[in-house]
Amino acid sequence: MDNGILQVTISNPGGIVTGLQYNGIDNLLAVENDETDRGYWDLVWNLAGSKGTKGKFDRIEATSFKVIVENEEQVELSFTRMWDSSQEGRVVPLNIDKRFVMLRNSSGFYTYAIYEHLEEWPAFILDRFRVAFKLRKDKFHYMAMADNRQRCMPLPDDRLPYRSQTLAYPEAVLLVDPLEPEFRGEVDDKYQYSCENKDNRVHGWICTEPPVPVGFWQITPSDEFRSAGPLKQNLTSHVGPTALAVMHSVHYSGEDLLLKFGTNEPWKKVFGPIFIYLNSLSNGGDPLSLWEDAKEQMAIEVEGWPYTFPVSEDFPQSDQRGNVSGTLLVKDRYVHDDNIPANGAYVGLAPPGDVGSWQREVKGYQFWTKTDEDGYFCINNIRTGDYNLYAWVPGFIGDYRYDVIITPTAGYDIYMGDLVYEPPRDGPTLWEIGIPDRTAAEFYVPDPSPVYINKLYVNHQDRFRQYGLWERYAELYPDGDLVYTVGVSDYTKDWFFAQVTRKKDDNTYQGTTWQIKFKLDCVDESGTYKLRLALASAHASELQVRVNDPDAISPLFSSGQIGKDNTIARHGIHGLYWLYNADIPGNLLYEGENTIFLTQSKSTSPFQGIMYDYIRLEGPPSSDENKRP
Repeated sequence: MDNGILQVTISNPGGIVTGLQYNGIDNLLAVENDETDRGYWDLVWNLAGSKGTKGKFDRIEATSFKVIVENEEQVELSFTRMWDSSQEGRVVPLNIDKRFVMLRNSSGFYTYAIYEHLEEWPAFILDRFRVAFKLRKDKFHYMAMADNRQRCMPLPDDRLPYRSQTLAYPEAVLLVDPLEPEFRGEVDDKYQYSCENKDNRVHGWICTEPPVPVGFWQITPSDEFRSAGPLKQNLTSHVGPTALAVMHSVHYSGEDLLLKFGTNEPWKKVFGPIFIYLNSLSNGGDPLSLWEDAKEQMAIEVEGWPYTFPVSEDFPQSDQRGNVSGTLLVKDRYVHDDNIPANGAYVGLAPPGDVGSWQREVKGYQFWTKTDEDGYFCINNIRTGDYNLYAWVPGFIGDYRYDVIITPTAGYDIYMGDLVYEPPRDGPTLWEIGIPDRTAAEFYVPDPSPVYINKLYVNHQDRFRQYGLWERYAELYPDGDLVYTVGVSDYTKDWFFAQVTRKKDDNTYQGTTWQIKFKLDCVDESGTYKLRLALASAHASELQVRVNDPDAISPLFSSGQIGKDNTIARHGIHGLYWLYNADIPGNLLYEGENTIFLTQSKSTSPFQGIMYDYIRLEGPPSSDENKRP
């Protein structure tokens, strides 16, 4: 494909991008790699019934090529691989159609794919699928993914065994003898550059080598085809230099997000289009201005969604989509006598499911927006189909779901009117720890060990992205676990961001028990108190609650073993959201001093643990529940 601005070379019939010629550079892609390892769609899959999240890697090579459109305005190419029963067990049972589109006067190209599983085909599991581009390591050294997350990056050679030391897992290495001395002593780990879907719009690389600075950018204009909603975290760009467009992964979530297809389960979904944008500076200037230009191009692409150029009938145009609007209010009489606008709430349409199921929904499309200060929302360009409307409101625990199925139709607007969310609440707040925002970011995140630094995150708002913070807990609490005193302690300083295991002298691990100490002036012994426990993450953990008796054989509450999101190891500040509500009989509490014991009992790994989002103790219901206490 060649439009006079750039030239894209794609293997026939495989549909692998082997060359990108632009602005005097014969190939931006990793010429030292095999041609099949430069620009490609890939997936990881497994047979039905397989355990875990490891599977068979498939760098999708098509078997048939077709020109769909070729005129003065655009070219659209199709590379397909069709499945039949002779491939069972060897090839993922999907028909895959990879499309590449180039437009006139466009400094880039688009790619999208259509996956289809027919009803009569065998069951299987999908773990991950994405688009990957590997660039020339001799040219692209500067990575940018946000205004405050950009830097010069090490070379892939710096990660070789004789130049680095592998840390607790293969992705994380300490650079011991890098080619560029400036990186000596730093940690490199691709998970330090993960990003939530809602913020993952543009990222890429800048080449500052002669003849002129050049930028390579991956732009994702919509989240509709990404799984698990706006808070799902995925990889972006990392040492390689590599740029990824991840459509689906189990990172920061675990097995809950595997796509499991049964027999007699038809499925078809369009992923993309995404835009590969190239830019350059012709008359000198600051190479970092290429990042600013890429952000401007991203805004143009977002404004242009849904695109008008894809030819596939599986990609509906704007006039084939619907819109949904309304106002979300919050009813909590212990906060305000009146319904209050849900300011800054996340409101979305996702396939029908249980309350909060959107964060584990992986097969359908999702459409999200945020409310304004009056609680008003408008979700545009929704594919026709059946959905539930879901929401969650920062500052309040729990999830909202509108129980009636919503079916947007082409060209029509659905106005929902006022929707009222009543968050979980039984009684007045006696005390609270944290902010209900689905992250642990407000809690104490320590400085990393000085031997495990990523310079980007020194004095950075995302300080939690440093390596090895789980080891700091035992250093900060060498003689006993965390004790938090309500009214005295400050959760920004005194509540560690993750309840992790403690490493013992024999290199085994033990669970930890945190204490919350609080005073009650009076106790309703016949009443029921409510402990709300909102978790931002859990990995192979069990949360047990005991009240005033740390040695009680049976806990008052146990979550059972929960979570596989591995957020602690991957430098996240949240994974999947969990909400538990524990009843505390009044006769277990005392007038005066009380202690709640929170035990994370699982202890075979340094990465097992819990991140809390928010904890609240409520008193028994007031005699007049319609009046604030």
